[in-house]
Amino acid sequence: MPAAAVKPKPLPTQSTARRPVQLDLPYAPVLKQPLPAGRPREWYVTHNRRLKALRLTIALLDLGVHRPAQARDETIRSTAQLIGVRPPSDTTCRMVRALLR
Repeated sequence: MPAAAVKPKPLPTQSTARRPVQLDLPYAPVLKQPLPAGRPREWYVTHNRRLKALRLTIALLDLGVHRPAQARDETIRSTAQLIGVRPPSDTTCRMVRALLR
């Protein structure tokens, strides 16, 4: 029998695991840089909202949430509490689900 036919299946990776994988805590934020000056206030609000949505999306993916249907507002807000950011608004939760698509 060829050796390739007897080869065992590899162990499941984090993305194929049946149960969620715990985040490595403590969560260390990236070093912050000052934002460019002279833009309208709405630009800064949108920019920070996008950054927060991206951080939450990455944390949800690490926890095993891969589909927008799995990311209810409660799930997103509990993840925000887990990684140490303020609870997101409904708009930010919608952005997180859009990023998961």
